[in-house]
Amino acid sequence: MKQILLIFSLALSIAMGAMAQGTGLVTGNIRDKEQKLSLPGATLKLTPGNRYTVSNTVGRFEFLGVPAGTYNLEVNYLGYQPYSMQLTVTAGSTQEVAVELEEGSMMGQEVVVMGDRLRSQAKALSQQRSNPNITNVVSSDQIGRFPDANIGDAVKRIPGVTMQNDQGEARDIIIRGLAPELNSVTLNGDRIPSAEGDNRRVQMDLIPSDMIQMVEVNKTLTPDMDADAIGGSVNLVTRAAPNALRVSSTLSAGYNPIREKALYTGSFLFGNRFAGNKLGVLLGASYNYNDYGSDNVEAEWKEDDFGNVYLGSQEIRKYDVKRVRRSFSAALDFNINPKNKLYLNGMYNWRDDWENRFRVTFDDMEPIYGANDNIIGFEGEIKRQTKGGVGSDRVDNRRLEDQRVKNISLRGEHLLGSSVDLDWTMTYADAREKRPGERYIEFETEGELLQDISNPKRPFAAPKEAIPANDFEFAELTENNNLTTEKEYSGRVNLRFPFSVVPEQKGRIRVGGRVRIKEKDRSNDFFSYEGLGANEDALANLGVVPSLVFNGDNFQPGSKYSPGNFASNTFLGGLDLNNASQFERSEEGSEYLAVNYNAKENILAGYVRWDQDLSDKLSVIAGVRLENTHVNYTGNVVEDEEDLEGQRKLQNDYLNILPSITLKYNLQNDLILRAAYTTSLARPNYYDLVPYFDNRLEDEELYVGNAELKAASAQNLDLMVEKYFKSVGIISGGVFYKSIDNFIYTYRNEQYTAANFAADFPDQNNPIEAGDNFTFVQPRNGESVDVYGVEIAVQRQLDFLPGFLSGLGVYANYTYTKSEAKGIYNLDGEKRENIGLPGTTPHMLNFSLSYEDKKFNARLSANYADAYIDELGGETFSDRYYDEQFFLDANLSYKLSNLVRVFAEANNLTNQPLRYYQGVSSRTMQLEYYRPRYNFGIKLDL
Repeated sequence: MKQILLIFSLALSIAMGAMAQGTGLVTGNIRDKEQKLSLPGATLKLTPGNRYTVSNTVGRFEFLGVPAGTYNLEVNYLGYQPYSMQLTVTAGSTQEVAVELEEGSMMGQEVVVMGDRLRSQAKALSQQRSNPNITNVVSSDQIGRFPDANIGDAVKRIPGVTMQNDQGEARDIIIRGLAPELNSVTLNGDRIPSAEGDNRRVQMDLIPSDMIQMVEVNKTLTPDMDADAIGGSVNLVTRAAPNALRVSSTLSAGYNPIREKALYTGSFLFGNRFAGNKLGVLLGASYNYNDYGSDNVEAEWKEDDFGNVYLGSQEIRKYDVKRVRRSFSAALDFNINPKNKLYLNGMYNWRDDWENRFRVTFDDMEPIYGANDNIIGFEGEIKRQTKGGVGSDRVDNRRLEDQRVKNISLRGEHLLGSSVDLDWTMTYADAREKRPGERYIEFETEGELLQDISNPKRPFAAPKEAIPANDFEFAELTENNNLTTEKEYSGRVNLRFPFSVVPEQKGRIRVGGRVRIKEKDRSNDFFSYEGLGANEDALANLGVVPSLVFNGDNFQPGSKYSPGNFASNTFLGGLDLNNASQFERSEEGSEYLAVNYNAKENILAGYVRWDQDLSDKLSVIAGVRLENTHVNYTGNVVEDEEDLEGQRKLQNDYLNILPSITLKYNLQNDLILRAAYTTSLARPNYYDLVPYFDNRLEDEELYVGNAELKAASAQNLDLMVEKYFKSVGIISGGVFYKSIDNFIYTYRNEQYTAANFAADFPDQNNPIEAGDNFTFVQPRNGESVDVYGVEIAVQRQLDFLPGFLSGLGVYANYTYTKSEAKGIYNLDGEKRENIGLPGTTPHMLNFSLSYEDKKFNARLSANYADAYIDELGGETFSDRYYDEQFFLDANLSYKLSNLVRVFAEANNLTNQPLRYYQGVSSRTMQLEYYRPRYNFGIKLDL
């Protein structure tokens, strides 16, 4: 705290002394002359001298402390014609300039007019080129060229980025092969809270792609950025108020073959300026309706003492899913005067996910041995479960997951005198996930089972003989209500002023402070029910309840996986469980007491950043960031599964000192070399730190929190070279290295004994009986991990080709990541060797081939991510892997007029399943299919 205040006070004193006499201020906006859209990332220079600046995301720029005199203002922007004008600066004055650029890149003596796609590429690449750190930038127009409904699917096209999927949609981000926990997602520079209960991951499928103006992937950090981004930080920049009237709308409809259902999408955008152009307003809304599902097979593999490998359990799951995504945004700006401007931004995202799951489980399969210790059959349990919800209009007999995230920020930009730039932001954000009236009903029986693992990629278990529905006896009927909330109040202030130690070269000092006050709370309940009187007989077995039957026809993993019959979801939703005369209710503390918690986290940060040009070609950014973290966590102590013995609290404070230095060398005007040494961190997931014990005796599982977890910290080295083309393109390549200490992984031991527990937790009552083996799961710190990789990208219009071939364009990138983790132990307490960092993807590839002329645009896009270890088991046999994925998508559009465009899209043409495997790639743990998705629509842009 004292260090942070000292930095800010010192810099403020320097700033006050830097308000030199005899200087003036030049400020203004830069935009496209034809479309009146702001142009971010433009480089503006004042000559004579070496004074330059870069326009921000809304096209605004400023020159601080300009000595009185006459100058020539020069503007350079990819894909636009050069611009220059003469202006005169007088001491103590502010000169406001409006710059309008004309489209057209210079090819020899010919001006080539850009199409829509090239115009959007120009914005993104100009921003990327002018950024001081290593970034990738994608504009909203570029995003719209891909067939992606949510921002997660759009972001996976960026070099070095891939996504983990949920029900066929991109949800959790992986940057440079590093797991979602090592990355951050921000909205206009502020962290987005997580709607999920146990982690910090941001649900990218909550946010529609058409609500975002620009995506910035920061792969190296500067001192003014939040440090919790070892892999990288994705900043989603919302749409800003336009410079003139803008009205646009999109309407589309589609088809989901997996369930032969429809999907609908609509969006609307309105913006204009009022009050003599002082007030800018932008209002946006988006709606997406998607009715689909998935077909799923899951398995768990075991090995006996004789070396026989077999299935310990298998599940066949049929999902029916309906997702409705709504999003609303507003952006206002008010020009008080040339030196003072205010911004108000808000976004509200609301996604409802209704789901029915019909699951048959072959559980606790135990081998039957022959005379030579060979397996001749199996015995086990067979369970049939329906997942649904109450029969209200809102829940509609399905499990409803109601996720909402909102963000409201007020920002000010102020010029103090002619030499000091001050900006500040106050933000409130919250997230909520609510599951009301979630219900399950299950029936079970026992019997002999068969297994066919001749093809372990398609393992198969089934009853030895057909079992009638009446033999499935009532097992359980439950209802739960889940609620997770997260709130964050944050504020930041930044001060910038001239400070150079090299004559005739530009220098700037930035100093700032940041406060984040966060609280996360999870409050669940869980009840089981027994029928009374006639209801007991009505639930006696699966044969007497209303049911649904699903055969194997068109079941994507294979027709042999016939789900069979289940209690109907409408029957489950219609049960009057709150009627005490019909049902007896019992509280099941074992299902929720251990998972409820409260987490408070306060972060106070300060930084100093010095930007200095050492020559006309070489510039450096040096600085340090201090982040102090205070945590206060409360978790439940649960004994014998359901007895709440009390609460355990954790309080901790730690300070991270994070130096960095970034170099940028302009080998030529469009050839840039970047190098950086940075430091960063990754805080543990909320629930991982909660000091809880979750004893699941019936399942022989024990989940334990770890209050001793430390935040992972990293030292990062990066080198990148970028070649930009005047015809709006780029070729880039680079290498990176990360040394991460105290990395966090999930430790899993399937052979955890009473002796293990007594050694690890001598003060706790031992829930494991002698001779039993539990599955033990706990987050732990590893010692260290080395991560290194290579990244290459090309984005190029093939305009050098003859005739119509000049309309072709290529977008491709490849990232290789290698990691080696130290300090991971197996179930015998021995160190494991040659283990990669969990969640690290070795190979990532994007490739897109496009064609564009004045009216027609088409694109074929491929996305590949290699397999990687997702969760470590107690030994190699039990390690869980996320399998490789290859997606192929296509879209095309045709411009009927300057205002109207029609389009068609197809996603997942490869019918790529979500697949996990255990130990070796041939042993499937999960195989889930979604089939392709098709969409057709019209876009109006006025």
